[in-house]
Amino acid sequence: MPVTASTPRGLDHLVIGVRDLDAAWRFYEKLGFRVGTRNRHPWGTENRIVQFPGSFLELVTIVDDGAIPPHGERRFSFGAFVRDALAGQGEGLSMLVLESTDAKADAAAFQAAGIGDFEPFFFERQGKRPDGATVRVAFELAFAADSRAPECGFFVCQQLEPQNFWNPDFQNHPNGATALASAVIVAEEPALHRDFLTAFSGGAEVLEGNEDYVLALPRGRIDVLDPEAAQGAYQVEPDTTPARFLGFCVAVPDLDAVAERLTAAEVPFVQNEERVFVQAEDAMGCMIAFEQG
Repeated sequence: MPVTASTPRGLDHLVIGVRDLDAAWRFYEKLGFRVGTRNRHPWGTENRIVQFPGSFLELVTIVDDGAIPPHGERRFSFGAFVRDALAGQGEGLSMLVLESTDAKADAAAFQAAGIGDFEPFFFERQGKRPDGATVRVAFELAFAADSRAPECGFFVCQQLEPQNFWNPDFQNHPNGATALASAVIVAEEPALHRDFLTAFSGGAEVLEGNEDYVLALPRGRIDVLDPEAAQGAYQVEPDTTPARFLGFCVAVPDLDAVAERLTAAEVPFVQNEERVFVQAEDAMGCMIAFEQG
């Protein structure tokens, strides 16, 4: 697939499917994150947000299966993907979202690059400020698809009311987290996904490893690990999935302080020279890593 001329896209957010949204809220707060209130989507899902400067985590669950529209010709159904991911691979990170300044143009670029032929999707909902005031937030999305990674969802998100969404008060986390540093993908053959990820990211610089590599984005990065590298970094047991999201890394100023918090909260974790991390099986299917930054 050819890579069209574009500006590299930074991390926007990660979609993390959970079965019990309130349990996820309590768990992420135990880890030291500030978690937002419940938001309702008209297509049968609800979410809670963990916000960082310019990026966020979206904890999402299914609340009304009957309201979920099916996938259609040139139509990607967010609710259907989240539902099917929960039913298939279970809880965890299922969709990687990059930033967009023009979702319609990005949809056209994805079509030209052969990585997506979906209509852009617009939606809006009500949000709440820390003082309880209601505000309008609105988004336009453009979807892409890697045929070699059917369990992984990809889209870009254009903020149409950014002044109502981003708020420094939501970005002050007790654990000291300052940024969403990376999304982590484990792939049996990382090279098979390189062309797609390069096109999807808008031509991001690729930093070479051995079989694994990193896409350096304007905000954060995408770590693509082979099973051996994933086992060495995060003690992940190899599986037969061609590609899946393992989890994410956030930047914190003090790893020892994070370790102390997790110990006090009785959350199992692993600490090595580079990171403190909670393995996926102890974190609702999504590995959560803290790294110095």
